[in-house]
Amino acid sequence: MHNNSIPYPLITTDKLRYADTDRQGHINNALFSTFLETGRVEILYNPRIIELSNDAEFVIAHLSIQFMNEILWPGSIETGTSIKKIGTSSIIFEQAIYQMQKQCASAETVIVQISKTTRQPLPLDNKKIDELKKYLKQKQPE
Repeated sequence: MHNNSIPYPLITTDKLRYADTDRQGHINNALFSTFLETGRVEILYNPRIIELSNDAEFVIAHLSIQFMNEILWPGSIETGTSIKKIGTSSIIFEQAIYQMQKQCASAETVIVQISKTTRQPLPLDNKKIDELKKYLKQKQPE
């Protein structure tokens, strides 16, 4: 069951494993990137949302994570995912990780669609852009 107070258009859940813990007994910071990936791939590699051409793939150009609170085992986390901006060949994602309604991290990721052949940026087509617009983050009332 998802927390309705998480202000993102997509919410994914990951179960925490004992093997994810580190020497301090909390979830290793390296796993935060994996949790963020779960949210992004729900959009980028879901054929009901985006159909990739045979020559297109997505790569990370930039990832910035702000760690706010530790995540503790056992349990699960929820990752909120939205799109901040859609460029010619890039997508900027805004995400946040929560455990028991407490925000543990925020992140911004720049993803670029590239050609598998040339390894150069490949413009997003209008159909993809229209599907991605459904995940644009809504302005919160002040």
